[in-house]
Amino acid sequence: MIPVCRIEDLPEGGSVRIDTAPPIAVFNADGELYAIDDTCTHQDASLSEGYLEGCLVECPLHEASFDLRNGQPTCLPARRPVRTHRVTVEDGMVHVHPAAEEGTAA
Repeated sequence: MIPVCRIEDLPEGGSVRIDTAPPIAVFNADGELYAIDDTCTHQDASLSEGYLEGCLVECPLHEASFDLRNGQPTCLPARRPVRTHRVTVEDGMVHVHPAAEEGTAA
């Protein structure tokens, strides 16, 4: 479990990058918290710097889009999903539980 930030420090529409290996991006999409690997599967770009609309994040480099709920790409040029991670909030602190294997978190 990785502490990320206080819940009030991640406003709706906001994101934060965690410098883990690989890096993880945490998003507040319309009040729901999501975490995915921060690197676009098409090319090495930070998704935490992308454009967030609802549950979709658009890569800032080539406009590939990913669904934060399951990591699946929603358009080209990305073809492979990003890994998702479970997010919890305990005593006002956001925590990420990194997925142990490739694929989506359980």
